[in-house]
Amino acid sequence: MSNILIQLLVIGLVAGVAGGMFGIGGGAIMVPAMVLLMSMDQKFATGTSIAAQILPIGILAAIVYYRNGNLNIKYAVIIAVGLIVGNLFGALFANQSFVSSELMKKLYGIFLLVIGLRYLLFR
Repeated sequence: MSNILIQLLVIGLVAGVAGGMFGIGGGAIMVPAMVLLMSMDQKFATGTSIAAQILPIGILAAIVYYRNGNLNIKYAVIIAVGLIVGNLFGALFANQSFVSSELMKKLYGIFLLVIGLRYLLFR
């Protein structure tokens, strides 16, 4: 197998495990891994991450959570509607000519920092 194929498979595996454990993967795992480990452009990595998530990647994990009483389907559908609309607006913004990959990296770093501090410092 080629080195790129192996890297992509490992990124997908790690993101899948994180998705199953924490409900994260795309933005928190796949995008930074593609940018930092594979030297992909921020926008290219974001687009690739979104495309990888189009398929029903979480269906098996969702079944496990549902069977254990840890999933509210109504809430998930409402969130999915927000995701559809939010992804559209996020993609439209990110692909404006005035939004550089450097700006995207900085915005993403601020986002992760705020989330990390919230988890570390508050209940």
